[in-house]
Amino acid sequence: MPDADDVRRIALSLPDTTEKTAWSMPTFRVAGKMFATLPEEETSIAVRCPKEERDELVLAEPGKFWIADHEAGFAWVRVRLAALEDDDELHAILADSWRQAAPPRLIDAHPELGLPSAD
Repeated sequence: MPDADDVRRIALSLPDTTEKTAWSMPTFRVAGKMFATLPEEETSIAVRCPKEERDELVLAEPGKFWIADHEAGFAWVRVRLAALEDDDELHAILADSWRQAAPPRLIDAHPELGLPSAD
């Protein structure tokens, strides 16, 4: 099961990512735009997620994904670290959030981060 150290390691491995404390918690930013946070005593992460997809995720896997009340109006979803299978799943979630925040020049420069596979 991934933990906060894994979140940091993977998030900071993504291009042009920095860590900054905001709201008394670690946040991860690409080119200055936030794409992940480590709230809830670092047992979960909050990541960018289009609202339509977010709602589907929460309905499909409520033990893994949920929406914090104060984030309901925004395109963010919470992910319980204990519910993740492994680092690969964490990497996929963080990379997807990174792509949503990254400028096109970075996305174009890093095709290895590609688009998520359509299942």
